[in-house]
Amino acid sequence: MEEERRQVQMKEFTERSAITGEENRGFTSAIGCCIQNIPKRHILALISFLGFANIYSMRFNMSIAIVAMTHNRTTWDKNGTAIHEGPAFDWDMATQGKILSAFFFGYIFTQLPGGYLACRFGGKWLLGGGVLSTAIFTLFTPLAALASVDVLILVRVLMGLCEGMTFPAMIAIWRNWAPELERSKLTTITMSGSYIGTVLALPISSVLAKTLGWQSVFYVSGTVAIVWFVLWAFIVSDSPAEHPSITTEELEYIHQNIGFSGKQAKQQTIPWLAIFTSGPVWAIVVAHFVENWGYYTLLTEMPTFMKDALLFNLQEAGFLAAVPYLVLAFVVISAGQLADYLRRNHLSTTIVRKIFTGAAFILQAVFLVTAAYIMTPGPAVACMTLAVAIGGFSYSGFNVNPLDVAPQFASILLGISNTVATIPGIISPSLTGHIVSHGTADEWRIVFYIASGIYIVGAIVFGIFASGERQHWADMPMGYKPSSDAMGDPLTEED
Repeated sequence: MEEERRQVQMKEFTERSAITGEENRGFTSAIGCCIQNIPKRHILALISFLGFANIYSMRFNMSIAIVAMTHNRTTWDKNGTAIHEGPAFDWDMATQGKILSAFFFGYIFTQLPGGYLACRFGGKWLLGGGVLSTAIFTLFTPLAALASVDVLILVRVLMGLCEGMTFPAMIAIWRNWAPELERSKLTTITMSGSYIGTVLALPISSVLAKTLGWQSVFYVSGTVAIVWFVLWAFIVSDSPAEHPSITTEELEYIHQNIGFSGKQAKQQTIPWLAIFTSGPVWAIVVAHFVENWGYYTLLTEMPTFMKDALLFNLQEAGFLAAVPYLVLAFVVISAGQLADYLRRNHLSTTIVRKIFTGAAFILQAVFLVTAAYIMTPGPAVACMTLAVAIGGFSYSGFNVNPLDVAPQFASILLGISNTVATIPGIISPSLTGHIVSHGTADEWRIVFYIASGIYIVGAIVFGIFASGERQHWADMPMGYKPSSDAMGDPLTEED
């Protein structure tokens, strides 16, 4: 009887959702008809993948551009005569560190507000608006640099403020779209866009800076992001029930396998005290901090390291610095598939999350220490590639974990963890700039030793405190009955 009642409820819910969807068709429906046979959650994974590629290309293109902006340049006149010019900007390493870290001073302040807003109002326009505004500031970056270093730092801070909402907004969208046993796969496809964006940004920025000048780095990435925003605005919806061309079969499948979320979460009081005193939540926070420390250290400083310590030229440094993130993107996607396979067939979610995170951290530490000892071009690049790529397994651990621990509050948990995890982006480039004052191999070894030690601490903490189970404070209150306006959400059984 209970199952029959639930099926009747689901049928009524689907019919109401279809009626609601009719009101939103227009241009979106035309696009939807062209891709009708592709599950809409897979289309969402693809376009969010491209979105995060744009986000990261705008965030880190400065790592390459700043090398071109601060080193001697050689140009050729129409007769083919070489013209040697000085750097466009006379910034020392400390100033460069401030510029590279400025983004994160803004980024850190909008993580938790972004998570709260996404929980209450949905993530579509929060994420889209964050990308659009970041793109606009990216286009203004060359003018800001020419004005003064202080104006440039201000623009980078504003970019961080805009982009800080994007990760919590995205996990709020997956809260409504990702069935339980597809969480690792779908979310890691999205996150892998970050690394593809890095892969594209580093070599393309190198070529643009060398051929068209450093300003073109920002003009190209900003324009591409604006084009992506237009597609996002027309194709994506906050929840399956709001999508104008989703099939009844996919809608029912998602809502039968996702639990409660969406508008139901808006009616539930956020248990702030329980969240901030939860061991599994702090395990996520620590793991996120640890991974970002290594990630930001290598990402923002690798081109400079390859040029100064390994003696590569600018273009070689750009291409080689991109290699680890190309490998990382494939590892992230593959790890997501493997994690969901293990959860379906062999291991508990808790075990999978701990193994994927802890093992990744330990191996990353090993390869960074090895790179610090070798310090020769080929083996050092290979070790750093492995150190970065193996981190992809951890994203099927701690990064997906908020959806396990408290799916309806996942955007808030990610907002908290990403706030703390932004601190490495602020500290690491500046600390590296002070340590590596002369660019010697011994100075770079210190940077790698610090990152390795942090990885080991993270593996221990996550192994002790992490959990893959929904926490008691994230359970729906007994006797809860969705109100009549909760049409965008899966139904919950009454007590």
